[in-house]
Amino acid sequence: MTRRRSSYRSLASLQRDNRVCRACAEAGYPLESLPVVHGHAEQRAYLLGQAPGVVEGEERRPWRGRAGRTLRRWLDLDEEQFYATFYCASVTRCYPGRPETGRGDRTPTPREQALCAFWREWELRLLRPELVVTVGGLAARRLLGFGSISECVGATFELGGCRVVPLPHPSGASGWLNDAANRARLDQAAALVRRELGRLGSMEPGG
Repeated sequence: MTRRRSSYRSLASLQRDNRVCRACAEAGYPLESLPVVHGHAEQRAYLLGQAPGVVEGEERRPWRGRAGRTLRRWLDLDEEQFYATFYCASVTRCYPGRPETGRGDRTPTPREQALCAFWREWELRLLRPELVVTVGGLAARRLLGFGSISECVGATFELGGCRVVPLPHPSGASGWLNDAANRARLDQAAALVRRELGRLGSMEPGG
């Protein structure tokens, strides 16, 4: 049964409740995993994706599949560095399953996104990260209000006292990177993330 306190004083207690959240399932949505929660209170960089994929849902660890390997390559981070650097979150925390078309993963409905926003809001309040990296259009819309990643990838934004750098989604299902101008935007965005991580001391130069 879903438990949400009126306030949280520690990230550990927030995560404990988040890991057993069934709010979307209780609202009738078809989910195929329990929530994926990963990170610790000392991390100053926060990564916000869309939702876990099938592999992530099974392992209950974020960015374990092909998209995660692509993302780490963009940022020049190996697996150990990646998980040590980023508090990994997502707009919704459970694997949503396949869409009716059977291609890719189902996009969480606006209602699911709203139900799950509680956890993100409290994470940001408790963590107070200095850098937020959004991955994909849904995360950029939810956090920054952009209608398209073409409007924001390649730039840095300020939100609540922290810097936000949007990235496209590394899924092979997206054709956004087929355009040379978008690949240039990606290169700029990845460089911005690496620069910000260097500023935080989270990444060795050239690492």
